[in-house]
Amino acid sequence: MNTDVIIVFVILFAAVIMFSIEKIRNDIAAIIIMLSLAWTKVIPLDQAFSGFSSNAVISIIGVMIIGYGIEKTGIMDSLAQVIIEKTGTKENIITATVMIVTGIISTFMQNIGAVALFLPAVKQIGNKSGISHQRLIMPLAFAGILGGTLTMVASGPLIILNDLLSNGGHDGFGMFSVTPIGLALLISCVLYFFFFSRFVLPGDEEESGVRDDELLDIYNLPKKIHEVDLEKPSELIGKTIEELELWKDFGIHILALSDSGSKIYIPWRKTTFKEGHTLAIFGEEDQINKFFNEFNLKPKDKLNTFKELGDDKEAAFAEIILPPDSDLKGKTIEEIALRKSYKIEPIIYINNKGERLNSMDWEMKSGHKAIVFGRWEDLTSLKESKDFVVISQIKSPPEISRADKKVHAILILVVAIVLILLGFPLPLSFLSGAIFMLFTKVIYAEELYKAIDWKTVFLLAGLIPLGTAFEQTGAAKLVADAIINVIESWNVIFILLVIGVITSFFSLFMSNVAATVLLVPLILIMGESFGIDPRGLALLVGVAASNSFILPTHQVNAYVMGAGNYKNSDFMKAGGIMSVIFLLVSTVIVYFFYI
Repeated sequence: MNTDVIIVFVILFAAVIMFSIEKIRNDIAAIIIMLSLAWTKVIPLDQAFSGFSSNAVISIIGVMIIGYGIEKTGIMDSLAQVIIEKTGTKENIITATVMIVTGIISTFMQNIGAVALFLPAVKQIGNKSGISHQRLIMPLAFAGILGGTLTMVASGPLIILNDLLSNGGHDGFGMFSVTPIGLALLISCVLYFFFFSRFVLPGDEEESGVRDDELLDIYNLPKKIHEVDLEKPSELIGKTIEELELWKDFGIHILALSDSGSKIYIPWRKTTFKEGHTLAIFGEEDQINKFFNEFNLKPKDKLNTFKELGDDKEAAFAEIILPPDSDLKGKTIEEIALRKSYKIEPIIYINNKGERLNSMDWEMKSGHKAIVFGRWEDLTSLKESKDFVVISQIKSPPEISRADKKVHAILILVVAIVLILLGFPLPLSFLSGAIFMLFTKVIYAEELYKAIDWKTVFLLAGLIPLGTAFEQTGAAKLVADAIINVIESWNVIFILLVIGVITSFFSLFMSNVAATVLLVPLILIMGESFGIDPRGLALLVGVAASNSFILPTHQVNAYVMGAGNYKNSDFMKAGGIMSVIFLLVSTVIVYFFYI
């Protein structure tokens, strides 16, 4: 074992640790890996940085921009309305329809993006039909993950697979080469939930439409907003919201303030209370009364200055969730500062276990959610940011939906696909489509960089050289030979099952892209040794990297865990069976059609 091999194994071990414990962001970990390969000179410098010019990276940039354009046209909202109108109230039909639509959408955009876009629509469908959200959201998530197996651009592992094959001297796959496997998996999942959802999913109770007051009911929050005038001798006069620490001492929220007829919603914490101010206050009834007594305040019997807060005309409560790609992930509640940054009043924060986060030092993670209060225009601005997804249906002001560009967006996507089918390179076709999104004003120039998830780009670019180093130094051959010695006498179908199980296991505890980069060089060597088509085995790895249902470790599952109020046991119950179905279906299809 030479020095380069030892260095690669050390870097691999460090990579597995970083991706498993998640103390360092995946994209940062990938850059550290790339720099380690460059500084140790186990591969030439140009190969260490080759990920940035790879087909995988260029392809995913194009896919992200096209997906962003489709989102901006409001196609998702239109689909939700069609589902509501056409499927009636039958749970099985609605679930199957939602899954099929989500799977197809995930084919041409990142699965987390498709699920995030469709989640509010699914909530709306549940509200209209009376079906528990828990019975719809997990199937939505699973379909989003499986949609990532329908084409070679639908998920990170499949996007990077062709680059890994090329590095190993093998031909890549066409865009739809994986589609038979993906279709079989999606259909299997749809049938699984169609017939067995009532046995494996929580949420037997029906939920009526979650309007503003019902949202408060679900989280056991008070419904009444109080109004009070500040008059002498109240000790509130002359003090700021920050000084008084009203939330800390009383658990109450100042939702709005009127000063000489001018209304300020979600006033700044440095705002000084003055005589003549009128306040709109929200909190538990006993704490509100305690607050009024302590500061010599006389509440009004009903809303007068802030009548509009009684019927949701101006502002409302909403449920929001932190997506996996949010820049706020890992920040504390205090650092996020919703009031200052978004003019939104946070009422409660809730983690993935359904526990309320009462400390300002709590770190927010993917799937954590909050109940907030704000004006419709501010909630709309929050909805358009990448930091939060607004689950509640909100009244957007006439806007920005580029409905007149729907045909343009769909046509551009279709043309890009046709170009690929005609033999043009995949990155060229999708990046050209992305630019045509700009020319046709489906998106604007300033949105181009916003449309790209740069964390994913750097993750791919940083990990591609690791696969190169693993193969070129001979480290992959050493590991492959050790595995071959154990399973070389096994039947091919069992070898495929072992590959699927190993890939699925790695993908549960580390990035599925990292698992693919680690395993594909091994599998190529094993395939050649066994006399089995290495490309077929590599494709199985790329597909099995999406077999992440049994635990909420996949970013899609982590994301919906809070939205659906799921527990780990819910994923083990429904996802455990789905994982077995996934392995059996993918293995059988690869065995009969790809090797």
